[in-house]
Amino acid sequence: MTLSELATQIGAQLQGTASNVMVTGIATLTRAGPQEISFFTNTLYREELAHTDAAAVILAPKDQHLSKVPVLLMENPYLGYARAAALFDNSAVPPPPGIHPTAWVSPHAMIEATVFVGAQAVIEAGAIIGRHVIIGPGCVIESGVRIGEETHLRANVTLCKGTQLGMRVLIHPGAVIGSDGFGLANDKGQWVKIPQLGGVDVGDEVEIGANTTIDKGSLGNTIIHRGVKLDNQIQIGHNVEIGEHTAIAGCVGIAGSTRIGRYCMIGGGVGIVGHIEIADRVQITGGSIVLQSIPEPGVYSSGTPLQLTPRWQRNYHRFKQLDELTRRVYTLEQLLESKQ
Repeated sequence: MTLSELATQIGAQLQGTASNVMVTGIATLTRAGPQEISFFTNTLYREELAHTDAAAVILAPKDQHLSKVPVLLMENPYLGYARAAALFDNSAVPPPPGIHPTAWVSPHAMIEATVFVGAQAVIEAGAIIGRHVIIGPGCVIESGVRIGEETHLRANVTLCKGTQLGMRVLIHPGAVIGSDGFGLANDKGQWVKIPQLGGVDVGDEVEIGANTTIDKGSLGNTIIHRGVKLDNQIQIGHNVEIGEHTAIAGCVGIAGSTRIGRYCMIGGGVGIVGHIEIADRVQITGGSIVLQSIPEPGVYSSGTPLQLTPRWQRNYHRFKQLDELTRRVYTLEQLLESKQ
């Protein structure tokens, strides 16, 4: 498409004399050629912007003076990048409907004629699959699972009994939805498994990353509300509830029965204990450990930043002395007050 056509599609204002230049793709500032666009959101890349050969660069109006090539002005240039990338995403082209000859589909499953089922997929009796669903190779859809329209399962996704997916859900390879929660009772030192009788409800337009696991509820359902975005290798325990449009980065662990609000952002490697509540619009920075409920919106952090090991060892040794030091300071304060 031409630059002017692209500007219209992403909602940008084109500045420059290259409106009829044909654009064939999008690339980084350093790699973009004269028929590709790029984007600029971080001032650390000023030097790359100054020397780019891109046909045009998506950037904010305040940075327009930094570019020697035509610009596509947007208040949120990263959003412009997302929209432009979608225009050149070849993987977004759906395969034609049909069932691969190596797939096994129960005659008692209900599948719309517009569904695509990939090689070696298994669909059990009672599954209900809506229009224009794409089921990648090696997926397993257990009995009674419901999948909404235009949902896309990439390779080797497993949907266990009791799972329901909304419309336009995207699940990446290796994800497991509806596996048993970690429910055990102790009988004189031996563990007795508690059957997990609930399911998982996933709302419309949710994205679930590769190898992420969402456990079914023990009683009732684990609930992932509309628009939630989950990165790779996240563990979500049984009966967790995640509010609309919350985004969670990779390697987060959420213990059972925790409720997370809407529009939250949780950084990578965060650990969240069970049976707590996190308010709407909370941000938790990467590597934090959440041990109690968060009742108010805001940005929260925990953990010790990286430092040289000898210094960390000294600080850790002093950390262990904090309680004793506090008591000594309190005692000295009391003594000083008594002498005044």
